[in-house]
Amino acid sequence: MGDERFFLKSSIIMATIVVIAFSMQVLLGRSTFASPARVHAHAVLFMGWIVIYLVQNLLVRANRVDLHRKLGWIAAAWMAAMVVSGFIVTTAIVRAGTVPFFIQPLHFLVSDYLAIPTFAGLTAAAIAMRRRTEWHRRLHFCGMTILMGPAFGRLLPMPYLEPWAWESAFAVTLLFPLAGVLADRKHRGHVHAAWKWGIAAILGSFALTEAVTYAPVGTVIYEAVTAGYPGASLPPLEFQAPPDGPLTGRS
Repeated sequence: MGDERFFLKSSIIMATIVVIAFSMQVLLGRSTFASPARVHAHAVLFMGWIVIYLVQNLLVRANRVDLHRKLGWIAAAWMAAMVVSGFIVTTAIVRAGTVPFFIQPLHFLVSDYLAIPTFAGLTAAAIAMRRRTEWHRRLHFCGMTILMGPAFGRLLPMPYLEPWAWESAFAVTLLFPLAGVLADRKHRGHVHAAWKWGIAAILGSFALTEAVTYAPVGTVIYEAVTAGYPGASLPPLEFQAPPDGPLTGRS
C-alpha cells in the first residue's frame, strides 16, 4: 500500500505542476493559442499522457487492474505518437529560430532529441516489465520525470538562471526520483534497483546532451537540421536577445 500511495500522490503532484505551469503562460500573456496545428497536436498528446498516467494510478488504487491493463495498450500507441510529435515540433522550433532565448539553440535541439528517446525507452521498458509491478511502476515514474522539464522551465525564473537555465530545470526534475528513493528507504528499508536504472538513464541523457552540444558533432547536426531555414542564421551556441512578444507558442 505504501507504493500505491506514493505513486498516486506523485502523479497528482506532477499533473498539478504541469497544469499550473502551462496555464500561467497563457494567463501572464507569455504564450498564445495562435500556433500551427502541429503545436496544438503536440500539446494534446503530451497533456493527454499526463492524464493517462494519473488515471492509471487511480485505477490501480481502485483495484481496477483490468482497466489499467486495457488502457496500458492504448498508452503504448499514444507514446509512439508523442515521440513523432516531439521530434516534429522540436525540429520546427529550431528551424524557425524561435528557441527560448535563455537556452542555446543547439543545446535545445540536442536536449530534446535525446530526452524524447530516453522517455520512450524508459516507458517501453516499463511496459515490457508490466508483470513485474515494482519495476513497472518505477520505470514509468522515471519516464514521467523526463516530461517534467518543460513544466519547470515555465515555472522557474529561467531568464535569470542563464547560462544555466536548462541545467537548473533538469536538476529540479531529479527531485521526483530522489523522492522515490527516499520513499523506498522509508517503506522498504532498501532502494529498489529500478530507481538506480531509471536515474542512471536520466543522468546518462543529461551527460550525453552536454557532451554532444559542446562537441563538433553537435554543430554538424545543427547545421544539417537548420540548412535552408531561418534558424541557420543563429549562432548555435549563443544565447539570443529576449523577444518583444510571447515567449512560447510560436512554431
